[in-house]
Amino acid sequence: MNIICRSVIVLFLSSTAIAADGSTGLNASMISQVKQRLEDSAQLSWELGTRIQTLLELDTPSFSVFSEDFPPPRNAPNSLDDVIGISRNIVQSKTAGELPLMPDGSAADPASNGVGVLIANWTGASGGNYAQAAADQLTFLLTITPRAPNGAISHRADEAQLWSDFVYMVPPFLAYYGVLTDNQTLVEESYNQIKLYRDVLADDTGMWQHIRLGSFEDRGYWSTGNGWAAMGMLRVLVTIRGSQWSRSMRKHVSDLENWTEEILNAMWPKLTNQGMFYNYADDSSTFQDAASAALIAASTYRLSLVSGIHTHLPSAERVHAALSNVGLDEPECASHA
Repeated sequence: MNIICRSVIVLFLSSTAIAADGSTGLNASMISQVKQRLEDSAQLSWELGTRIQTLLELDTPSFSVFSEDFPPPRNAPNSLDDVIGISRNIVQSKTAGELPLMPDGSAADPASNGVGVLIANWTGASGGNYAQAAADQLTFLLTITPRAPNGAISHRADEAQLWSDFVYMVPPFLAYYGVLTDNQTLVEESYNQIKLYRDVLADDTGMWQHIRLGSFEDRGYWSTGNGWAAMGMLRVLVTIRGSQWSRSMRKHVSDLENWTEEILNAMWPKLTNQGMFYNYADDSSTFQDAASAALIAASTYRLSLVSGIHTHLPSAERVHAALSNVGLDEPECASHA
């Protein structure tokens, strides 16, 4: 798990730093080494989904939603080979008759691979029925997965339970699916699910609690969960803004911008002197975590680029400097459950 976390944080920072100023502070050899470690280690559904997203942002930004250029090109450049390869393996390994893209106790995590599968279909990749696989995943989320009393789709498959991680895993898939299939209802649902999750998980601190409802709760401010939520909202924001409904959904975009800024405003004062966040943002007895620092910094860079909100860039630069100077054996990373 530590290799996965450290690989992901380097790729997140690399992709966002390139977008921000054309450089990463990391040499090509280090990025290549990290990409290889991630390829060797990523196995769980959320790990593969996060790998797909970071590879899109780093290697083929024209296919990333942050290009705000929809629809993406039909021809797949060589830089998409890894993304399409991951998606092909997932689809070919899918059990006949099963709806989720991968077997998982989480209803949400397999959907994090949905954008990659949609891109494979869009570009005419061989080796699988990508359209059907994506449709099956969508059906599972919308019609099979339990729902909270307010209508929020559960993060877990066996009970209605809301986790902050969900916002990175599911709404971006719904939004991307909607844009590629000219289905505004799906794009609106991506926004609606974020709103429903925020209604339950966000509180007056501006931070999000980790887990609510179901057989157990974790009302702590898990730092990585706040990062997942912020980056997930930004992915939906730019998907909507680059879509054919950008004008009619301006209020949705404004809300997502404000909700992302709300998290960042609450999180940055919790930054430690070492340029990290505690695993639980307000609990100094927990370890200092690199994954959350990278996610919050990446979200800050992205918000600056897409919305012109630069308030916390100096803090993001502190994280960038801190994580650019650590080895792959430190610091710690929180696990994704």
